[in-house]
Amino acid sequence: MNLLIKKQDQRNRLATLSEHLLPDWKIIAADHANREEWFDGLSTADAVITMDWRDCPTTGLQRLKLLQLPGAGLDAIDQTLIPNHTSICNVFEHEIPIAEFILGTLLQKALRLKKLEENMRSGSWKGSYLFGPTHDEVHGKTIGIIGYGHIGREVSKRAKAFGMNVIAAGPRPQNDPGNLDRFFDITELREMLALSDYVVVAAPLLPETKGLIGSPEFSSMKETAVIINVARGEIIQEKALFDACKNQSIGGAVIDTWYRYPAHVDEQLMPSSLPFEDLDNVTMIPHASAWTAELIERRNQKMSENMNRLLFGQPLLNIVRNGSSAG
Repeated sequence: MNLLIKKQDQRNRLATLSEHLLPDWKIIAADHANREEWFDGLSTADAVITMDWRDCPTTGLQRLKLLQLPGAGLDAIDQTLIPNHTSICNVFEHEIPIAEFILGTLLQKALRLKKLEENMRSGSWKGSYLFGPTHDEVHGKTIGIIGYGHIGREVSKRAKAFGMNVIAAGPRPQNDPGNLDRFFDITELREMLALSDYVVVAAPLLPETKGLIGSPEFSSMKETAVIINVARGEIIQEKALFDACKNQSIGGAVIDTWYRYPAHVDEQLMPSSLPFEDLDNVTMIPHASAWTAELIERRNQKMSENMNRLLFGQPLLNIVRNGSSAG
């Protein structure tokens, strides 16, 4: 059985995949940017691992039984171009490091750690018990989560441990609200935002969530509120986010997911056409919130298990779409 992967993934996100695959699998690594090479690999593949399926051929894929995403997001997958007999599966495991990242950045914002360290390194005792000013506590504050899925639930557990009030908004009622104090329908988003000291964007990018947060939503937020985006950049309207931070109509932002991405590691590219780097109340992160060695290992194990299940015709894990001939 042939498994097609991207060459660039071989040394990074799929580094330990081969350690968990049964010997029946042969890994073929192709250059995704070289379309002829990639399409040639697809023609002989029984399974493929990729996050991108937008301009692939629709014929000559008779052998393709499984499209395995190495992540959770489906926004770069055009399912209409994938044969009906091909199953589509994704993988999670990112909720743990992302939840830790969110609580870490939230605490850093509240404690003003960066500023306190800068002061100390310059010999200034501003912010100390001697001279003040004070910093904040997260205890008793309200965190509002947009999208209460894998990430939202992990965030809620950790936020509760810090004594925070946890509220969330989503498109479906919650049968098991877990650690939530209150759940809002997505049509009540502005009401949730008005109550939140911290807002976490953890929803998938879908037609109905693209541009979900714009100027009216920022106007609903507290002037001290901080928004943290670990989902997709396009869920928040770019100029509205920039203006809200620049004009200090909100307290600031932690941005992990962006509007522009480089094609390769050596490309120097600012993540937005707007100068977020000039704003002191914005923390800029290069889409790194989930990126831990532990995440990569857990995902490699899960994806390998799916490949091995495919070999024996066993039910697959995390099915997005079941192929018509899937076992």
